[in-house]
Amino acid sequence: MQTGNLDSRATFSRREHVETDMGGTLDQWVTQFVVWAAVKHLRGGEAVMQARLASRNPVILTIRNSTQARRITSEWQVELRDRTGIRKVYELREDPRPIERGAYLEMLVEG
Repeated sequence: MQTGNLDSRATFSRREHVETDMGGTLDQWVTQFVVWAAVKHLRGGEAVMQARLASRNPVILTIRNSTQARRITSEWQVELRDRTGIRKVYELREDPRPIERGAYLEMLVEG
């Protein structure tokens, strides 16, 4: 993979319990790190969920391997922003897997 293919900004977040001012807790998405990513759109489709059609947009996301990136699990989410500024949030469907001799990590995400 060439560095020029990493053309989208990816913000990785995980759900954490955050304490409120009143002493309670809330589940909130907390940003962990931001990296450049390559996005490969797969063929989408529709699924029937609770008697309604829901569109699916599967994507293969590729990022550079790093200490931060190796912490990613399928419980996280990622917000992708392309060079035009369009943002979309995706859920990770699998843990990242190494490719190209471990230089990059690849994962399936769905939005």
